[in-house]
Amino acid sequence: MSLRKISRPKNAKSSDDCAAQVRTADSKRCDPRSRRPPHHRSQTSTSDVRAAASRLRSKRSRSLRFATGSKSKGIDMTQKPRKNRSTEGEKRMVKGSDLPHQFGLPIASDVTLDHIAALIPAAKRPLLMFGAAASRAVASRPGLAADMAQFVIRTGIPFLTTQMGKGTVPENSHLYMGTPGLSEGEHVHEIIDKADLIMMIGHYTTEKPPFIMRPKGQTVIHIADLRAAFEPVYFPQFEVIGEIGHSLKALADRLNGKLPNADALLPLREEIPSRRSDRADEKSWQITPQRLVHDVRKVMPKNGIVALDNGRYKIDFARNYRTYLPNTLLLDNCFATMGAGLPSAITAAMLNPELRVMAVCGDGGFLMTCSEIETARRLKVNLVVIIVVDNAYGMISWKQASKGFPNFGTDFSNPDFVKLAEAFYAKGTRVETPDDLVPALEAAFEGGGIHVVEVAIVYSDYKRVLTDKPRSRKTKPTKRLSDPG
Repeated sequence: MSLRKISRPKNAKSSDDCAAQVRTADSKRCDPRSRRPPHHRSQTSTSDVRAAASRLRSKRSRSLRFATGSKSKGIDMTQKPRKNRSTEGEKRMVKGSDLPHQFGLPIASDVTLDHIAALIPAAKRPLLMFGAAASRAVASRPGLAADMAQFVIRTGIPFLTTQMGKGTVPENSHLYMGTPGLSEGEHVHEIIDKADLIMMIGHYTTEKPPFIMRPKGQTVIHIADLRAAFEPVYFPQFEVIGEIGHSLKALADRLNGKLPNADALLPLREEIPSRRSDRADEKSWQITPQRLVHDVRKVMPKNGIVALDNGRYKIDFARNYRTYLPNTLLLDNCFATMGAGLPSAITAAMLNPELRVMAVCGDGGFLMTCSEIETARRLKVNLVVIIVVDNAYGMISWKQASKGFPNFGTDFSNPDFVKLAEAFYAKGTRVETPDDLVPALEAAFEGGGIHVVEVAIVYSDYKRVLTDKPRSRKTKPTKRLSDPG
């Protein structure tokens, strides 16, 4: 077969012409990927991409040389970076020279501080309340505890603490009014209800509310590092946002000698100590929660650390256990996690081997993490573990009873905790009378290592302890967002 040349018709277009025609047609409809007309898409050639990349590398190199102070094309990491912070910016920051991480913290503006300082003297019954954020901030800012204590002393305003805020200011002060165990209905809430201005210093709304705000109620000022998380139970009308220590010192300077009603609530304090110590040292053959708190405080030094699990006894510790230093009473008042007491105490003992550390756990909570006794022994920490035994999930049964429900699914049987401790090669002691509790705890600390102390407790009058309201206070039923506990 012969081959012959096939000629192209005169009106036929070349491949380049066809491609150009396709691009022209494509420009008349929308690009489905970007939803924009294709003329917005850059028709970038390879040379353009290479030029842009070269410019980017050059710019990045200049930036790195500027940041490191290097004059050569390479980067000299041995040279110190230039200081670009302005003088005005320096004035708006708190120096962190005494902080572990060496950083500056933002502070509240003078305008805000002047405005708040003008509001406080007008209050007829002012009140302070220290929360979890203030207590936790002390861990990284050691000087903050002194700033908070000085604010209380200089203003003379009585103060409360939340459960997780205990220890921020020493509770042996004559201005300490107490700690709420519930959100309402206690004697301490009579003080809160009569206050017309409450300064919440370092409050986390993740913590169980120490009181419930209501419309047309008290004026609340939120003083913290971070803005408040507004909720139906907490909606402060004013905020002072910035490093807490600086805010308190600045307010104390502005309020000096201008608080004629600072101690207006102090007369209400007279009844609180007697209620707090009720049944703490009574002669009885049974151990009550109040007696347990009293005896634990007796054997623990001021800097000793108590880590609580979650149960009914936690309310008694929050109310009655006096704290003198921050973070010496560790408890979870957010999710109220059962089983957290023992691991928390082990960590505290690891970080503070020179201090007395104690875990207080209910029998239900201890059984959830009792295997950590092996961890504590392997790490060779010194730790005393009190197991509060009532053979029930006490807080749950109390909640059921408070709502009129029959007791369901809360009772259980326990192992022999002394033998269980010995099975982990730890020591175990069973306390059966109140007079034996203090000697047993002292012997456990003196012996060193891991020592489990089993304590049978009686909650026979817990309904009176938890729900007995002041006679002078008439409360209306309110819709609670969270149950006690």
